[in-house]
Amino acid sequence: MKIQRYTAASMREALARIRAEQGEEAVILSTRRLEEGVEVVSAVDYDAALIGDVARQSAPAAAAALAEPPPLRVIRAADPPEPEQAQYLDEEWTDERCLDEVSTDEVSTDEVRKDAVSAHGVYAHGVYTQLQSELKDMRLLLESELAVLGWKNQRQQDPLSARVLEELSALDIAPDVTLTLAQNMPRRTTAKNPQHIPLALLVKYLPMIDDTTCTEGGVVAVVGPTGVGKTTTIAKLAARWCLRHGSQDLALVSTDGYRIGARDQLLTYARILDAPMHVADGGAELSKVLQRLKHKRLVLIDTAGMSQRDLRIPEQLDALRSGLGKARVLLAVPAGGEARAVDEIVRAYGRIVPDACVLTKIDEAASLGAALSAVLRRDLPIAYLCDGQRVPEDLHDAQAKRLWLVRKALALKDESKPFKDEGYLARNFGRVQSHA
Repeated sequence: MKIQRYTAASMREALARIRAEQGEEAVILSTRRLEEGVEVVSAVDYDAALIGDVARQSAPAAAAALAEPPPLRVIRAADPPEPEQAQYLDEEWTDERCLDEVSTDEVSTDEVRKDAVSAHGVYAHGVYTQLQSELKDMRLLLESELAVLGWKNQRQQDPLSARVLEELSALDIAPDVTLTLAQNMPRRTTAKNPQHIPLALLVKYLPMIDDTTCTEGGVVAVVGPTGVGKTTTIAKLAARWCLRHGSQDLALVSTDGYRIGARDQLLTYARILDAPMHVADGGAELSKVLQRLKHKRLVLIDTAGMSQRDLRIPEQLDALRSGLGKARVLLAVPAGGEARAVDEIVRAYGRIVPDACVLTKIDEAASLGAALSAVLRRDLPIAYLCDGQRVPEDLHDAQAKRLWLVRKALALKDESKPFKDEGYLARNFGRVQSHA
């Protein structure tokens, strides 16, 4: 462990020197005020085991300094204790010099030593644990104060960048994605309305593609967890194809053998559209079904819903991928999902390498921030937007609705009025400035 003492005019200056010389892993051991400023003692290569050993070795001396043991009061076995002595008998200490005067029923010297060592060990562990807790609290407090100062400096020195961070955070865009977008902001801008810059960044950087499913056809599978709207999305795509090309070159395939009634729902859509529906269980059977349907211009595959946390999902996705061959894959992503859940969905289904995603249930979302953050973070293109149950009216090409999607996110922000307080902004963005 390398210990260094620093003196500086302010705590912030001292911490900056520590960070520059000892790095981010430095531990603050002590601080005190001086006439000329502050003194901070810090350490690197902090060895918790070593500190524990030192504490255990010094514990007996520390305990002795805090409280001396009471003097030994020898009670002979042949002499009964006085009444006033009897109540204190259990608390007496044993002295080696008087062992010959103590009966064999008394506690041995070795046992006394073991008890003393055990007591001192408990004391040392308590002191060490308390020291660790206090150092951790001190570090958290200092980091929090530095973050607040850093955020205030950010707002003063670069108000436009701070405004972008605030506005994107108000849309529930994740902090890491917000920082990335803000870093892509031009250093100079001639915008008459700076408040439009955050929205312009979203419009520019949201990944979107022009999907050819309903124009050129092919083999397309829609994947995703249960309840995100895969079957309804399949129906919308099929209906749009039929409006343009008719149903003679269309086929529907279901691989969902888990949910009761799942195949019945797709069969209902197939009958309405006058298109055949086929069933495949497992990757090998799916491959055979697709081989028989190779003369069809468009084959849409409705897959089984699997939770992103299902331990079997890697195996099931690998089997599905083997049966799909060169099929295009669209991942159904719930637009209003909770941030962690949406990111887990995108990450888990990344194993099957989707070509794009479909944002579903936009009409049910209270915020679009989590979904937009996930596709931006994973660079997953958006192919379609779904904002209702109507077939096929509520299916939209994402590329053509790019600006509409961003405005929808803004409208939801205004409706629900999410508020990110100064503490949130300081915790997530103040550290950038304080580490500079």
